[in-house]
Amino acid sequence: MIFVSVGTQAPFDRLCRAVDDWAVREGRDDVFIQTGRTDWTPTGCEYVRELSFGRFKERVREASLLVFHAGIGSIVSGIEHGRPMVIVPRLARFHETRNNHQVATAERFANLPGIHAARDMDELARQLDRAGSLEATVPMSGVAGQDLIDALRDFIDRPD
Repeated sequence: MIFVSVGTQAPFDRLCRAVDDWAVREGRDDVFIQTGRTDWTPTGCEYVRELSFGRFKERVREASLLVFHAGIGSIVSGIEHGRPMVIVPRLARFHETRNNHQVATAERFANLPGIHAARDMDELARQLDRAGSLEATVPMSGVAGQDLIDALRDFIDRPD
């Protein structure tokens, strides 16, 4: 299953429409989209507007490919589960965000194994065409390592 999520802050219709169009064109019935709060409705994909955190994690675990907006929380969730991921930044010029911070996020994370950035919808379609062969991320724990915990404890316990 290909799982598409735009996060909880705002809809990302440009991304959702591109994936829905691709799924219809390719005859795919294995795409699930979390659309956000929008008036637009997918025609070829199963969808919900919002998911609880628990259902979001379930979808991530079940997915063979993740397609996410370039939000840090979504990216980290994909890495925690070792899934191949295509990230698409929201763009200010389309009024999807206030600034282009997700462009920098996508560029930075695209250098990691298994994270593939799509800078436009044509590139997204090319990545989706390769869905079965995209490299997976290297899984990481969602729990802080002992070194970080010790450093934080030392910082908190340090006398002023």
